[in-house]
Amino acid sequence: MATDRILVVAESYAGKALPVSLELLTKARQLAGTVEAVTWGTPSDTAAVASQLAGFGATKIYSVGDLGAALPGVPVAAAIEALVQQSGPPDAILIPTTYDGRDIAGRLSVRLDRSVLTNVVGITSHDGALVSEHAIFGGSEVLKARFTGAAPAIFVVRAKSFAAEESADAGRAAPEVVTVDVPDTGPTNTGATNTATVTARHVEERTGPKLDEATVVVSGGRGLGEAGRYQLIEELAKLLHGAPGASRAIVDAGWVPYAYQVGQTGKTVKPTVYIAAGISGATQHMVGMKGSKNIVAINKDAEAPIFAIADLGIVGDVQKVLPKLIEALKARS
Repeated sequence: MATDRILVVAESYAGKALPVSLELLTKARQLAGTVEAVTWGTPSDTAAVASQLAGFGATKIYSVGDLGAALPGVPVAAAIEALVQQSGPPDAILIPTTYDGRDIAGRLSVRLDRSVLTNVVGITSHDGALVSEHAIFGGSEVLKARFTGAAPAIFVVRAKSFAAEESADAGRAAPEVVTVDVPDTGPTNTGATNTATVTARHVEERTGPKLDEATVVVSGGRGLGEAGRYQLIEELAKLLHGAPGASRAIVDAGWVPYAYQVGQTGKTVKPTVYIAAGISGATQHMVGMKGSKNIVAINKDAEAPIFAIADLGIVGDVQKVLPKLIEALKARS
C-alpha cells in the first residue's frame, strides 16, 4: 500500500462520533496501512468515542482533551501541528466539511504551510499518490487533483462521500488513546488567540431521524404551490419513518428552515429511498441526493430534469398525488 499513514480529524457530539468521521475512517483504512484519529471532549465522552473510532479502523486515537466552551479550531490545529513535529507528518490528513472542520483546516494550513484541497467527494490512489475528486459546475463535472509538495496532504471531505463500514477487527482490542497537550497558542499582534467561546447551542426540533442519516427522505419543492402544503411532505415522511427535506427554492422562500435543505449548498443525503415531490431537478439539488439508492420523482412536467436520474417517475400534480399516496399508506397501516 503506497500510502503509509493517514490522520483523520474525528468530530463527535455528546459522546458519539459524527457519521462523517466514521466515513472518513472507513476510506482512510482502504488507502493506508496505518490509520490514526484526533478527537476532543470530556474524558467520559472521549472514552466512548475512542471505542467507536477503533471499531472503524483507527489504531491510535489522539485526545486533545476537554476544550470547554472554546471553539476547536485554534487548539486542535495547534495540537496537530505539535503531533506532526513530534512523530513526523502523516501522508494525508482527512478533515470533514463541517463548520469546525473547515476552521481547523484553514488554521492547520497556515501552521504547517501546506495547501488544502476542499469540497472533496472522492479519493483514490494512483501511481503512489492520493488523487482527490471534486464536484464542479454544480456536480455536472468531476475534477481530479493531487498534491505535488511535501506531506501531509490536507483534504477537506464532504459528508456522504463514502459509506461508513466497521472494520473486520472491530472490538478485538482496546483502542490506544494518547493524550496530546495543546501548545501555547500565544498572543498575536491584534490580541490573544483562542478567545472565542460558545455561549449557546441550538438544536433543531425533530420527531424522526436526522435528515442526513435517514434511510428514507421525502423532499418538497416549488411544485407544492404554497408553504402550507409542506405539511404533506412531513406527513408522508412520518408515515415512511423517514425525514423531510426541501429544495433550495422553498428554503430561500422561507417555507422551511435551512436545516431541511438538500443540495450543494445544503445537506448531502444517500438514503435507500429518496422521494422528490414537486422538484424540477436543478443541478445544485441533484448533486446533494443523486447518490440515493432508489429515487422516486413526482412532477407534472414530463420534461423535468429530475426524471433523468429517477428510478421511478410519476408525471402528475404533486398536490393531487401526495394526498392519494398518504391515504393509501394510512389504509395499509
